[in-house]
Amino acid sequence: MPSMKKAKDLRIPFTWADRHPVLLERLLYVPTFYDTHSAWTPIPWNDPRIFGQNNPVFLEYCSGNGEWICNKAKQNPHINWVAVDKQFDRVRKIWARLFRDNLSNLYILCGEAMTLTQFYLPRHSLSEIFVNFPDPWPKLRHAKHRLIQRPFLEEVAGVMLPEGKATFVTDDPPYALQMLHELAQSPSWQPLLQSPHYILNPPDYGTSFFSDLWNKKGHNTHLLLYKTLRDC
Repeated sequence: MPSMKKAKDLRIPFTWADRHPVLLERLLYVPTFYDTHSAWTPIPWNDPRIFGQNNPVFLEYCSGNGEWICNKAKQNPHINWVAVDKQFDRVRKIWARLFRDNLSNLYILCGEAMTLTQFYLPRHSLSEIFVNFPDPWPKLRHAKHRLIQRPFLEEVAGVMLPEGKATFVTDDPPYALQMLHELAQSPSWQPLLQSPHYILNPPDYGTSFFSDLWNKKGHNTHLLLYKTLRDC
């Protein structure tokens, strides 16, 4: 029977002063304000502590409360799914749902996306990635904090398999334009959609808290689809 674990059952087993990356049950936790990431050796996905087999690995950045990725994991049991979010309260909800729905093909990474990609993901190991509704940082002076910029895209290309696919989804038109610009500047990515290289309101993509929220507000969803050109 599925476990009755609750979100509050997930706890970090050390004090703030002793913080360090740690493997928990179905979760890798990487604390903020920790700076010795290079000491970590990425763990292969087929390690028994992760998936224990070699099915394709699909990863979602900005998983939020996990509705989208948990549904995908249910619908696609022969794919390994990885949820990434930096907010521990959100990760707790995904973790509880993982056990409630008995999703043995789902694993969770709690940490900042760039850091996880640089130091904690095995190189050339992901078949697909999805970036769903990243924070648009709508004020112009905050735009530098947006996730989808050239350095992040290059790091992501390094953890993808050759010709791995990447889907970027946002409801924010200026952010969609920035994504297109940053991807166009990268030698590692090629668009898979004809110009203008995005589609609006893709059907059957799946739903989440953020997609439902922005749809109710009348926002259009922009979907960009690319593949990596970087060789192993």
